Amino acid sequence: MIQLSVVIITLNEEKNIARCLDSVKDIADDIVIVDSNSTDNTEAICKSYDTRFIQHAFIGYIEQKNYALTQTKFKHVLSLDADEALSDKLKASILQIKSNFEADGYTMNRLTNYIGTWVRHCGWYPDTKLRLFNHNKGKWGGINPHDEFRFTDKAKTKHLKGDILHYSYYSLQDHYKQIDHFTDIAARAYFEKGKKAPVFKLIFSPVFKFIRDYFFLLGFLDGKAGLRICYFSAVTVYNKYKKLRNIYKQNN
Repeated sequence: MIQLSVVIITLNEEKNIARCLDSVKDIADDIVIVDSNSTDNTEAICKSYDTRFIQHAFIGYIEQKNYALTQTKFKHVLSLDADEALSDKLKASILQIKSNFEADGYTMNRLTNYIGTWVRHCGWYPDTKLRLFNHNKGKWGGINPHDEFRFTDKAKTKHLKGDILHYSYYSLQDHYKQIDHFTDIAARAYFEKGKKAPVFKLIFSPVFKFIRDYFFLLGFLDGKAGLRICYFSAVTVYNKYKKLRNIYKQNN
């Protein structure tokens, strides 16, 4: 049976972290919390569990998660965000494969709760994630704030039954704040990679995003939550490109 390190990065997650830790405490042989100097009760809550709590200044989502991998005791890692938890079915799946870890990594679906509603459309489900892996065979990559674990060579992956339960937003205000925060990061990351934001992209990309998510990806089946999600997803695309254009103007 393999030994499993669970890795979670945190910043002011007192609302979420206990739920996350409760869901992994029975499957983890090592729980590593890498915290970005939280000012709420995150540290006290984490230390009430059997965890190793490490303070590390935030250096970007991808960079922070790669740093966290260097702190694990074991090469087999389950990576979660603090606002996530394992469903009972997913926890059972992980317990089962711990005795027969035959792939390099395992994917799983993520089901998101949006202000009290479980969202199964809008492009938000199944939202398959690679979160359980042998970390010696890859590292986190992507474009901040959207990270993904990438293998450095050919790798065998399998899919697990059950869901990561993602508690995304508790209010519309939470969503507004996240849009502003993430589009700041994304615009800066796009600029550093030399990506452009021509006018046609600024105008048509948000429209395409809404039409795709609401109609083709059946967002309308999620009712009022689906309409809000698809609208805010379009706003996110617009704000990202608008901020990117502003950065280019400031640097000319």
